[in-house]
Amino acid sequence: MIKEKLFKYLTQAAALCSVVFLFGIIFSIFKEGYAIFAEVGFFKFLFGKSWHPTHYPPEFGILPLIISSLVVTSGALIVSVPLGVGSAIYISELAHPKAKEFLKPLVELLAGVPSVIYGLFGMAFLGPFVSRVFGLPIGLNAFTASIILGVMVVPIISSISEDAINSIPRQLREASFALGANKWETIIKVVLPAAKSGVISSVVLGFGRAIGETMVVLMVAGGATAIPRSIFKPVRPMTSAIAAEMGETTMGSSHFHALFGIAIVLFIVTFVLNLITEWVMRTKGRNGT
Repeated sequence: MIKEKLFKYLTQAAALCSVVFLFGIIFSIFKEGYAIFAEVGFFKFLFGKSWHPTHYPPEFGILPLIISSLVVTSGALIVSVPLGVGSAIYISELAHPKAKEFLKPLVELLAGVPSVIYGLFGMAFLGPFVSRVFGLPIGLNAFTASIILGVMVVPIISSISEDAINSIPRQLREASFALGANKWETIIKVVLPAAKSGVISSVVLGFGRAIGETMVVLMVAGGATAIPRSIFKPVRPMTSAIAAEMGETTMGSSHFHALFGIAIVLFIVTFVLNLITEWVMRTKGRNGT
C-alpha cells in the first residue's frame, strides 16, 4: 500500500510539474510579448510589411515573416505528404514482411537525424545544386528550405498514417475483395477513406512540426526579411528571425519584446493545430474508425 501511494503521489507530482512548467512558459512569453502589442498595435504588428527593428525609427511588421513561414511550410507539405502517406501505404499494405521490417525503421530513423545535419546538407549540397540547375545567384531560398523541411516531416506523417491504416479491420479489406475489387481499388476506396482521420491528423502534426522548425530554415532559407515574390527568393520565417536576432537584442528593448511577440503568434498557431489534431482524433474515436 505504501509503495502504491508513493508511486501515485510521485506520478501526480510529475504531472503537476508538467502543467506548472507549461503555464510558466506561456506566462513568460505573453508577459514579455504584450509590450510590443501595446506599443505598435496588434494589427500593425501582425500585418505590417516591414521588419526593420534596428532602423530609426524601427519597423515591427511581421507579415513578411508570417508569409515566409507559410510558404516554406506549404512547400514542405507538398514534399512530405505524398512521400509520407505513400510510404505508409506501401509499408502497411504492399511490402513483403521482410521489406517492412527493413523500411519501417529506416523511415523512422530520419526522425533521429539532428536538424543541424539537415541544415548542413542543404547548405553544402542541395543549395549549390539548386543554384546550378535553376541558374540562381544563390541556392539558399524557400524552395531549398521546403525540400529539406519536407524530408524532415516525412517520418511523422508516415508513422502516424501507417498506424491509422493498420488500425483498419481486416474484414473491410476482405469484404472489398469479395465484391471484386482489386488491391489498388481496396486501398484507395476502402482503406484510405476509413483511415482518413488518422491521415489528416498526421498532416496537421506535420504542419505544426514544419512551422516550428528553427535550425533548418535558419541555415537554408536565406534570411531575407521581405515578402517573397517567388519560391526561389531568400526568406526568413518566424522561427529563424527569433533564433537569429535574440542574441543581438537588448533585454527590455522594443526589439526584444517584438521577438516575444513573434513567439506568441507561433504559440497560438501551434496551439490551434494541436486542438485540431485532438478534435480529429476524438472524432475518429467516437466514430470507431
